Amino acid sequence: MSSFYPTFSADFVRLQERLRGRKVAVVGHARPDGDCIGSQVGLARVLAAAGYDVTCVNADAVPRRLEFLVPGMKFVRTDEMIRDPQDYAAVFVDSADHARPGERLKARFPVPVGNIDHHLSNIGYAEINLIDSGSSATSEILTGLALDHGLTIDAQAAQALYTGIVTDTGQFRFASTSRRTFLLAAELVTLGAKPPEVGLELYERESIGRLALLQSYLASLRMECGGRVCIGKLPTGVFESTGTTVEDTEGLVDYARSIDGVDVGVLIEDRPDGTVKASLRAKDAAYRLDLIAAQFNGGGHACAAGLNLKQDTENFYARLVAALAKQIAIVDQQGKAAS
Repeated sequence: MSSFYPTFSADFVRLQERLRGRKVAVVGHARPDGDCIGSQVGLARVLAAAGYDVTCVNADAVPRRLEFLVPGMKFVRTDEMIRDPQDYAAVFVDSADHARPGERLKARFPVPVGNIDHHLSNIGYAEINLIDSGSSATSEILTGLALDHGLTIDAQAAQALYTGIVTDTGQFRFASTSRRTFLLAAELVTLGAKPPEVGLELYERESIGRLALLQSYLASLRMECGGRVCIGKLPTGVFESTGTTVEDTEGLVDYARSIDGVDVGVLIEDRPDGTVKASLRAKDAAYRLDLIAAQFNGGGHACAAGLNLKQDTENFYARLVAALAKQIAIVDQQGKAAS
């Protein structure tokens, strides 16, 4: 038997025991990404193969580019789950905090049975918490746990878990990518994951509208903090004018981060309801973007974080730049002290 996550072994067994004989809801976060859907499909199929009755739950629909992962899967939206009078044992996956799937799902499941995640800001809000911020993706954790315990990972589950790893590692480019990541990815390929299909579905099915959205974002880029921060905005109405949706923003912020000399890239979205969403991406974990996002009631990873708030955009913009400038100064000072 392999041993990728030995410290989680006893708790994972306990989680399976707590779920046995009950209907299981595998809950993902709002605006699901590759790791969210990959984790949900992967865990749901692994549990179903072991005899559990499983339903996947999300506040938002499965994104178009991830629909290839879900044929035959039962996905329901928040309203349908809330109306369902049956008692479910909930496992939250890839959700940095209890409210990430939405306040109504938080209320529906005030104490989830399980919480499986890799976000640094996750403090543990379930009965059983399997959190490892050293893992590149929640899908990596789930793959390791399933292999450790000899559970069945069929080809569709392998494809989903592999997709989750690919997206959250930036195609194996991000600092979170480790030897274990590659070992587990290789196991998934052996079990039926198809890297060419994943690459095609994720990165070679762009729409004209998304390219127009990217054009709008690139045209808005501004350099801050002496060129070490690059911030772009998507104004209210841009989705209507380009024929896109919020799911088409996935990956846009990486263009800002990729600029030579930039340490932190930012995408700010103005929403019609007056809210603001920001995605933050850094090239180095030293910038602790999870702490920056936490100042605005957000969270995430050291290199990737996000936030949502009701705030005047310009006021928020100034506050965010000030917070990033302060963090950059701290990192610089630590670097000088180390040298």
